[in-house]
Amino acid sequence: MGRTGPRTVRRDDRPNAAPIQEPLPPVTKLITLAEGMTVKDLADKLEVKVKDLMKKILDRRMMMTINSTLDSDTAQVLARDFGAEVLIRSFEEELTEVETETSNPEDLSTRAPVVTIMGHVDHGKTTLLDAIRETKIAEREAGGITQHIGAYSVDVNGRRVVFLDTPGHEAFTMMRARGAKVTDIVVLVVAADDGVMPQTKEAIDHARAANVPIVVAVNKIDKGDANPERVKRELSDLGLMPEAWGGTTVTVEVSARQRKNLDQLLEMILLVADLADLKANSKRRAMGTVLEAKLDRGRGPVATVLVQDGTLSDGDLFIAGVVDGKVRAMFDHLGRKIKKAGPATPVEVLGLSALPQPGDTFQVIDDPAKARQVVAYRQAQQKEKTLGGKSSRLTLESLQQQMAEGGMKELPLIIKADVQGSSEVLADTLAKLTDERVKVRIIHAGVGAINESDVLLATASNAIIIGFNVRPDRNAAEVAEREKVDIRHHSVIYHVTDEIKKGMAGLLEPTIKETRLGAAEVRQMFKAPKAGTIAGCMVIEGRIARSGEAQARLLRDNVVVWTGKISSLRRFKDDVSEVKSGMECGISLERFNDVKVGDIIEVFSVERIAQTV
Repeated sequence: MGRTGPRTVRRDDRPNAAPIQEPLPPVTKLITLAEGMTVKDLADKLEVKVKDLMKKILDRRMMMTINSTLDSDTAQVLARDFGAEVLIRSFEEELTEVETETSNPEDLSTRAPVVTIMGHVDHGKTTLLDAIRETKIAEREAGGITQHIGAYSVDVNGRRVVFLDTPGHEAFTMMRARGAKVTDIVVLVVAADDGVMPQTKEAIDHARAANVPIVVAVNKIDKGDANPERVKRELSDLGLMPEAWGGTTVTVEVSARQRKNLDQLLEMILLVADLADLKANSKRRAMGTVLEAKLDRGRGPVATVLVQDGTLSDGDLFIAGVVDGKVRAMFDHLGRKIKKAGPATPVEVLGLSALPQPGDTFQVIDDPAKARQVVAYRQAQQKEKTLGGKSSRLTLESLQQQMAEGGMKELPLIIKADVQGSSEVLADTLAKLTDERVKVRIIHAGVGAINESDVLLATASNAIIIGFNVRPDRNAAEVAEREKVDIRHHSVIYHVTDEIKKGMAGLLEPTIKETRLGAAEVRQMFKAPKAGTIAGCMVIEGRIARSGEAQARLLRDNVVVWTGKISSLRRFKDDVSEVKSGMECGISLERFNDVKVGDIIEVFSVERIAQTV
């Protein structure tokens, strides 16, 4: 890229004359540009001749044509030369604004609500949907558990309701993490004989983080040990006070097996939808969200798309994330071929060039050249990000800089601890650290190992995870590393509060970086007269080292039981300094003998890294 500063001119023709800067014109207008814009697009928005803009580009020693794609930085600099500021938007946002400006208010009509069913495993989510649709989906699922995202359209007293049956809140949050807001209402299913369970609490946290109204369905009231009042009391403790008790949460007692009170539940869903006043314009070009995508052996790439606005027709050109295509065929939720799909309609679409990601925006576009241009630009951006682009995830190190720039108003936290008491105390203590500059918001507090669901929630909400005496499982660690989620491990409560306070005050000290060297699983126990308890282990990952800087911790069900040093490491009868993956060894822990078969011994190194500003 060439020079991007103000253009310079000579004062006169003398060899040693000092250059002076030509002042930039004052900013008189704000223009919006979509990603993948060309030089001609910028000239049209600036309302200047293309040759004048090309002259500025040549002055900056940049080689471009009128069809060259501009990045946002270059567009900002060129627009400034003509007294304009640029606001960069996604292509879909730009197209939506144009469509909104050209559409008539009378074209808007009430659309069907989109409902997601969430809750704890085996509380009857799919059975409830099955009863509503009067089909037998649950019996066809492997083990009676939903293995995929299903989207179904149901008629209720002449009105339509779209249900999304998801395999839990992970899929819901994964789509929200990608910027997709597909759900209008969440139906929280809680079993009357089981009550509020860990996944129930997580589902509530995920729905609240997405700012979606919740309707509670207390299921299985036909069972002998059902206690709906206990469920309502437990939900009230979580802030979901039933309307019958003076609260605002719509709560309906149902039995999916006996099909009891299902009409009442559907009426309540429609009532909540009426309050939300959901509108759409069926006359505009279709836009929606990709719910799932798969590679079909006979049909190629296939995407399940929820049309959220406009009407999708056979033959429409579209882009979905970094993929383009043309609608070759469409099928509804019953597998019937259809020609058109209006707002709030789930359809299966054929004709994609590749597989999009769940949560990608689906947008119909008239211009094939523009579609290719936008897709090429996005693919280049994605490649650049994959090859080491900077992450925008929030970390305590970046908090100081964001506060200095005035951009940080909230610090979202997710807390996982080994016991409920620690979790509650940490949540209460950290919430009280809120000051006039930063509001600390506890998105979720729970007990047990840091799992993939916690990392996905942190990804969607840009939160920091605090692990108190617990570790992430392998899947969670991989996702956290890929998504650049900041996980902080602690074993003393005041260390947590001190670290958050320092982060908020912009006084964060050099961070402690922990590198996992390896892990070994305890397979058998031995007693030795001098060495004490020796754990016969199999190294399942990396290497087990007994060097000076290496430390070890003992994990039992992903909870930290002991941290210290390895006192002896042996292969058969020989003392060794390290043992690699796939090999057996004997390990003695320093001043600790309470080792059990099935425990995991994790070896790690710790280094202090100075903060860079």
